[in-house]
Amino acid sequence: MEGVEKSAFRFWWVLWVLVICMLRSGGGLVVGQEAGDGGDVVVPAMFVFGDSLIDNGNNNDLTSFAKANYFPYGIDFNGGPTGRFSNGYTMVDEIAELLGLPLIPAYSEASNSGDQMLHGVNFASAASGILDITGRNFVGRIPFNQQIDNFENSLDRITDNSGATDVAQMLSRSIFFVGMGSNDYLNNYLMPNYPTRNEYNGQQFADLLSHEYTTQLTKLYNLGARKFVLAGIGMMGCIPSILAQGTTGKCSEDVNKLVLPFNANMRNMIDNLSTNLPGSKFVFIDVHNMFQDILSNARSYGFRVLNRGCCGIGRNRGQITCLPFQTPCPNRNEYLFWDAFHPTEAVNVLMGKKAFSGTPDVVYPINIQQLANI
Repeated sequence: MEGVEKSAFRFWWVLWVLVICMLRSGGGLVVGQEAGDGGDVVVPAMFVFGDSLIDNGNNNDLTSFAKANYFPYGIDFNGGPTGRFSNGYTMVDEIAELLGLPLIPAYSEASNSGDQMLHGVNFASAASGILDITGRNFVGRIPFNQQIDNFENSLDRITDNSGATDVAQMLSRSIFFVGMGSNDYLNNYLMPNYPTRNEYNGQQFADLLSHEYTTQLTKLYNLGARKFVLAGIGMMGCIPSILAQGTTGKCSEDVNKLVLPFNANMRNMIDNLSTNLPGSKFVFIDVHNMFQDILSNARSYGFRVLNRGCCGIGRNRGQITCLPFQTPCPNRNEYLFWDAFHPTEAVNVLMGKKAFSGTPDVVYPINIQQLANI
């Protein structure tokens, strides 16, 4: 019996040592594999910054007109109306799943618990922009500068849980997803009560945004970010809200052309930042090309309604966006747009997959999967 007991002791001792070694070498990966949806965890965390396209509830407790925490938002989402401006998943929800991560919690929910921040935090806020003044018509919103401040504040809680050295390593391997700029046009430049259009032409405004954007991304780099994914602006002239302002029912070419200089600047910006910030890697999601492909090949993707929202009121269901307890369309997977401004879950999932493993015509210079594996 004594020999058996010694053998058993050696077995459990060796097993314990192996577990400790795995925990030390794997860090957050071990936790991530338990928390994800069954896929291999490629990165320890994802931190998300942006606007309503990827907000998942940060505006819920704000005094704001930009909210989506009511039915029928979330009608196809397991958690119901969480504050996502969609019937279901956002693009970053799909990307998180493909990375093997759990869905990333909103800062408003996770800020009181370092444990909830282990796999990342979503700081995005509806109506927010690169410029602080963007979206003021909606009253409460969290501009990109404040989102960065919130990230900096969250580092203290994450560090308390993991230690400074481990956090620095974790941040360097994590994905930092930023989707900004749409509101700087929709809820600033194109708004009649803003002076912006009288102060800048299209190229000058794009240059102003790019200059500020560069400063903001550099601050994130100085806080530890190394792997950046930046989403460009899509074909804004084709959203129901803009279609409803016209009389032809066709996309506004003026609006589509207006945002092109911003997207062009972004490509130059990430090339410059990659050169000037040692150890950084930048990926640009060309949402414009991605959306153009979806429009051109809509039927092959299963989409049949391209010019109006699934939930909304007025011309193109885009004059008033989705109201509380309004009955949405039943065939949501056939619609490009969920409401006056935002895509359906079907489009978000498709775009997330294209960003994750797509080719350089839609995600440049490498895709998210390749970035994660660096």
